[in-house]
Amino acid sequence: MDAVTERLHDPDYRGFASDNYAGIHPEVLVAIAAANEGHQVAYGEDVYTERLGEVIRREFGDDAEVFPVFNGTGANVVSLKSILPPWGAVIGTANAHIHTDEGGAPERIAGVKIYPVPVPHGKLTPELIATEAWGWGDEHRAQPLAVSITQSTELGTVYTPEEVRAVADYAHGNGMAVHMDGARLWNAAAALGVPFREFTSEAGVDILSLGGTKNGLLGVEAIVLIDPQAGTGLKYLRKLSMQLSSKMRFASAQLLALFEDAGDGSGDSLGIRSAKHANAMAALLRSKLDAGVADGSIRGLGFSQETQANAVFAELAPESADRIREKVRFYDWDRSLGQVRWMTAWDTTEADIDRFVAAVREELGA
Repeated sequence: MDAVTERLHDPDYRGFASDNYAGIHPEVLVAIAAANEGHQVAYGEDVYTERLGEVIRREFGDDAEVFPVFNGTGANVVSLKSILPPWGAVIGTANAHIHTDEGGAPERIAGVKIYPVPVPHGKLTPELIATEAWGWGDEHRAQPLAVSITQSTELGTVYTPEEVRAVADYAHGNGMAVHMDGARLWNAAAALGVPFREFTSEAGVDILSLGGTKNGLLGVEAIVLIDPQAGTGLKYLRKLSMQLSSKMRFASAQLLALFEDAGDGSGDSLGIRSAKHANAMAALLRSKLDAGVADGSIRGLGFSQETQANAVFAELAPESADRIREKVRFYDWDRSLGQVRWMTAWDTTEADIDRFVAAVREELGA
């Protein structure tokens, strides 16, 4: 085998650290190959990106515009920059990805001030937003002109359409735009069992980051501008933020693949089918561990959040977590509280769940 193409990893290994660890979905690879023959106009003037625009309007509303980008940080940074003036600030949760996991990019690249709000279950409410929604007209305070929510949240919880609408109504009533970080938007849609538009455009979201990488794509996310009046200059901001792909047909073809019928008779798209599977594997993991805790065969294990999407947030002694991690990789969430995060993906299997549960039982068995 040629050294350049030699497989260097164990293809049967799957961990629980992140859905980013999973590979590209085989059907997405087929879509990339199908888009690879011949020439297409660069920088988004290709037939795949044109078709993607049609699909996005179908899913998110007649006025929606789509801008494929390389990654979630880029999507969030460009989105926020488009809806905020230089003096603007965004209100988000204290554990929001834009605040904790993007290396300061929203502040340094977009120049956006973030007002973080502590939240117990990952979700903002009008009452929580109000703690930072003040000071308009005060030149000493960055002006709160946007609210950012994450769907599903960083704590694995999911906003209902009604909860999104309550946030949007409050934000709009106070002159603020609404951004949704949808890194796991597919998992949220799968959990809610409703169309995207029911908890985005119809619920008052102005702009969102549409995830793809965590659901089987290769380095592709997108910005969806739902309300054209809310954001300005996206055509230019994407380029100056180094998020414009020259061979955009391959990005658009991947996103299109997620919206295509899964072909299994369910009526689901490939993206929803994949997200449903990831969610189901998280639910299976939680149920097996809950059963062990309930019957006393597993001790010293608790859970800090509901398991609503594809994340399980558990609590156990850090030294026990370290020993389990020697067999299966996962991340600490808050080591001081003994909190860890276990993620499932589109390719997680029931056998993977059984192996992981066995590792937990070996460490925490009565």
